[in-house]
Amino acid sequence: MDIDRHIRFDALHNFRDLGGCTTADGKRVRPARLYRADSLGKLNTGTDDWTRFLSLGIRTVIDLRYPWEIDSRGRIPDHPSFTYHNLSIEHRPYDQAALTPDIAPGPYLAERYREVAQDGTKEIRRALELVTQAARADEPLVFHCASGKDRTGLLAALILGLLDVPRPTIVADFALTDLAAAALLAEWASRNDGRSPTWPSFGRAPAEVMHLFLTDLTNRYGSTAGYVTDALELDAAVLSATLRDSLVE
Repeated sequence: MDIDRHIRFDALHNFRDLGGCTTADGKRVRPARLYRADSLGKLNTGTDDWTRFLSLGIRTVIDLRYPWEIDSRGRIPDHPSFTYHNLSIEHRPYDQAALTPDIAPGPYLAERYREVAQDGTKEIRRALELVTQAARADEPLVFHCASGKDRTGLLAALILGLLDVPRPTIVADFALTDLAAAALLAEWASRNDGRSPTWPSFGRAPAEVMHLFLTDLTNRYGSTAGYVTDALELDAAVLSATLRDSLVE
């Protein structure tokens, strides 16, 4: 897998292509079909960023944030080239910036991901249905949250798992957010009078987080496919076959 699959924007710090990940049978996830990002509410019409975004040909945008986050921080501008869906997969808000320094990010965030996987089954199911529809139609799709790390990382892990991408590669994709951590931290500080978060791990994406979450998911459901079948009530075999047919080369 490439070391850095980020696509450069001025206002976005964590926009990247899931293409290039290698599957267990040595094939490759097609580039320019699945993107993950930090908040697209930072895009403005009439800018180079907007032109760059539209040039990707994205037809579906999935915003995983709470409605109150969208009200506060904005959403991607409307455009006839894509449909917009707000699917708030997290149901128990928490403030990472305000956590105390003694909280270890691995176990803490993995537990938050477990809660999201448990609480957000309706929204996660719909998100996977939209991803499958876009794949079948051969149309690019992007999904995002605020920093493009936690909620986005969870959905990316499920999609890559269904594509038969091995766990070490899924974990490595998650950890790529660390390349954007400094910019995400600076962005937070600029919104908060130059202050620093009390949590030293704010904006970071330690590999341990995703490893612990996927271990828990496997312990509970046997596999990602087991979670998709049992918790989301989708046919994981059919979903996986459809995604692989469309998105693996």
